[in-house]
Amino acid sequence: MKKAVALRYNDELPAPFISTKGRGYTADSLLDIAEKHSIPIVKDEILSDTLFMMDPGEFIPEEVFDVVAEILVFIKKAQELI
Repeated sequence: MKKAVALRYNDELPAPFISTKGRGYTADSLLDIAEKHSIPIVKDEILSDTLFMMDPGEFIPEEVFDVVAEILVFIKKAQELI
């Protein structure tokens, strides 16, 4: 079943956090909303499985800091080119 996890980052906080998540129809809805608002979507099944075990509002675990940091840097650079 399809899963989606939305992250939020604020540089005043210690780490990115889970803003929302869903599976099935809810995951499809989250992806549709992201596309409509030009929010970048990254498909990484291992990362999403790890993050899906967490609750909204929780900071991401340290073991995924590097992966999420690489994604955030990539997104920031891509947005600067637009």
